Amino acid sequence: MGKYAKLLKRVLGGDSDASISFSELCNLLSLFGFEMRIKGSHHIFRKPELVEKINLQKDGSNAKPYQVKQVRILILKYNLKVKNGV
Repeated sequence: MGKYAKLLKRVLGGDSDASISFSELCNLLSLFGFEMRIKGSHHIFRKPELVEKINLQKDGSNAKPYQVKQVRILILKYNLKVKNGV
């Protein structure tokens, strides 16, 4: 199981939202085909075919737990698949 497959499993599991690395979560969203734009401390991810956007901010070196939950909800809601298979 690869690095991002393990991360995806942790994100979808929901048991460790407070310990998800910010940079790994950003990379995971990129693997799902999201485009990133940075405005100050906000990293805004969008995907042309989705209405919702994801706005991530660092909490130290980790992502904020409620934002990890938002990512999980989007992945499940749209049944997103990783480009190139993780």
